[in-house]
Amino acid sequence: MMNLYGRFLGGAIFTTAIVSGAAAHHGWSWAEADQMELKGVIRELYIGPPHPTLDVETANDGLWRVELGNPRQTERSGFVHGSAKIGDEVIVLGNRSTDPSEKRLKAVRIAVGGKTFDIYPERIKTN
Repeated sequence: MMNLYGRFLGGAIFTTAIVSGAAAHHGWSWAEADQMELKGVIRELYIGPPHPTLDVETANDGLWRVELGNPRQTERSGFVHGSAKIGDEVIVLGNRSTDPSEKRLKAVRIAVGGKTFDIYPERIKTN
């Protein structure tokens, strides 16, 4: 009986750790509430799990890491392989990291090649 209880407790602790880690990574708690616009040139592009990313070089601020939604969320916005390439100019609307030393942005909308992709339409704040 004790062995069964130990397995259950161990499994529960492991599951809680996994879920907590996933929530911390996938949530918005690391990002500021206010949104900003970032303009630059795509220097790196990754479409895949856990999150597609763009490395965007700005004229004044250097290189930024831009995280998109999970692969399915990003695909639903219309942003798929071939939607952008290295060297393309991009405008990103998103929420910056709360850590001021970190140049990281969670995108809610990106515009590239004359097309706009609303990654998180429900989160877009307009003035």
